[in-house]
Amino acid sequence: MLRLLHTADVHLGARHSDLGEQATAQRERQFLAFQRSIELAIAEHVDLFLIAGDLFDSNTQPRRSVERVAAELRRLAQAAIRTVIVPGTHDVYDRSSIYRAHDLVAMAGLPPTSDLLTILTPEQQDVVLRPIDTVVCSRVFATRRAPNSPLAGFDVSKDDRATWRIGILHAAISIPGRTDGDDVVITTAEIAASGLDYLALGHWHSAQIAKAGNVQYAYSGAPEPVAVDQDRAGKVLLVTCDKVNGRKTVTVEERTVGRTRFEKLDIDAREVPSQPALIDTLRAHADPDLVLDARLTGVRPDELDLDDTEIEAALAPSFLKVRFRDVATIPLSDGHLPPVDTISGAFVRQVEARIGEAEGAGSADSAGELRDVLRLGRLLLAGHEVTL
Repeated sequence: MLRLLHTADVHLGARHSDLGEQATAQRERQFLAFQRSIELAIAEHVDLFLIAGDLFDSNTQPRRSVERVAAELRRLAQAAIRTVIVPGTHDVYDRSSIYRAHDLVAMAGLPPTSDLLTILTPEQQDVVLRPIDTVVCSRVFATRRAPNSPLAGFDVSKDDRATWRIGILHAAISIPGRTDGDDVVITTAEIAASGLDYLALGHWHSAQIAKAGNVQYAYSGAPEPVAVDQDRAGKVLLVTCDKVNGRKTVTVEERTVGRTRFEKLDIDAREVPSQPALIDTLRAHADPDLVLDARLTGVRPDELDLDDTEIEAALAPSFLKVRFRDVATIPLSDGHLPPVDTISGAFVRQVEARIGEAEGAGSADSAGELRDVLRLGRLLLAGHEVTL
């Protein structure tokens, strides 16, 4: 039996420009998720720890950050857990590679001949780990954009150097029209023909588990979200490879290591008396680990005046990230309209006619703006004070 932990896309050192003042805290959360992945591997007594690319967000990192990573990899070595890393597209193995600038093996306190920590490169595309009867294979390029699929002509079905044949790649699976611009692309047909027992993939930040032919493959996803819309991130994969009576089986189990949570919340506009009341309602969900995506839905009364920017600013200290969107519909006039020869009657009829034209032409933005014009106009004509 072989047990391994598969992670990828840790993106240590990411700048998080979308998080503003929370960026520094999120970088630390990413490191803590990596640390929890190490702790999980040790607690589960796995044999092998795989990092399928983009351990670092770029090749330019402070030495102190690399030293922190090396200290965690040393913990794995001390627990007799072997680690294999492949560069990704962010920490690409080019001339400025972080893996050329820093000797992670030496920084982890290991001799150069140790098999406890291996970084696969264009010069070393696989490693045989005899104590765990496993060969780990990859195809690594010295450029960010691959000249061809790393699985082109790849077949280890006749490789008899070890019982277990594990692949590790940083690549996108081909989806016509969606992955055409990706730097490294493979196909499910190539996976099926690879002869691997398990293929550990990195690049997609959401965990996904699938099979191509007889080959089990998976994306572990990022252990902590790199962007605030990655609600399937936050996981690592525990993989068990077993062989009974000559038959191999591979099982994959998701484990959560990230702290960031995501919540989508819809609030009916008819239940919101005012902006302060709405802020209080949303603040009741306060959590520094929560990314809140809140929407105002339904039909919004004319008297309900909201400012999305003010709402987000008021809630920002209570969440990791908050997004508020007003998608409520401003209704057309109901009941009897004022006479056509009055200002009110002429205004309502003209604006509603323009709304109908905009919606008929499929111009949702214009229709939305016109509905807001209708709402403000009705308030002004009814004698209300309106602040623009």
